[in-house]
Amino acid sequence: MQAPLIRLPAIIHINSRIMKIQIQSIHFDADQKLLEFIQRKADKLETFYDRIQSAEVYLRLNKDSESKDNKVVEFKIHIPGTTLFLKEQAASFEAATDAAVESLKNKLKKEKEKRLNSKAPVPEETTVEEEVEEIE
Repeated sequence: MQAPLIRLPAIIHINSRIMKIQIQSIHFDADQKLLEFIQRKADKLETFYDRIQSAEVYLRLNKDSESKDNKVVEFKIHIPGTTLFLKEQAASFEAATDAAVESLKNKLKKEKEKRLNSKAPVPEETTVEEEVEEIE
């Protein structure tokens, strides 16, 4: 008689650190699907910069705007030494979140480059004559 197969959930975390994300909807109640969508998008930011300490996301409706683009998403990303802030406005919170995350990816890549370049050793200065001698 064979032992019954036991199926385990296919969730595997390898060297993963879950970032603390605080999401606030201002003057309205956001539904769970929207909160989960924002959580998934924000979690992906860690693949571009692994030193993110926490994130704050603010959702609000811009009542001053008469256009359809009245959904505002603000991201505040805390990393060592600085805080990144980004505000996007679109017709839906999902579209604003997508645009904000794309912009934040670029900002995080720049911050990572700054960090890596500041730790890189300064190359020694060489003259043109020394470079010619090395080639010969």
